[in-house]
Amino acid sequence: MTDTAGPHARHRLDDVIHAPVRFSIVAMLASVDDAVFGVVRDRVEISDSALSKQVTVLEGAGYVKVKKGYVGKRPCTWLSLTKAGRKAYAAHLEALRAIAGS
Repeated sequence: MTDTAGPHARHRLDDVIHAPVRFSIVAMLASVDDAVFGVVRDRVEISDSALSKQVTVLEGAGYVKVKKGYVGKRPCTWLSLTKAGRKAYAAHLEALRAIAGS
């Protein structure tokens, strides 16, 4: 049987976002303008080092922006999705829905 609808939706999955921890990070950031590093760590239920490693991958792909600053005298790190990150997340979700619906 020939498929006239085109390639399978799995080919549209984003390998950077697809990893479960990175998917969880991106999904959390998609619902906010930005989030404090510690809040993301606690929501995703991973260690500081694991979050840092995954954020580095997402930042390298251009999907996450990292902003460092201070709250009073305490250092603080904020994470946010870039425009490209939001677009990639939306496309990834669309591919997942297509797979689930087929």
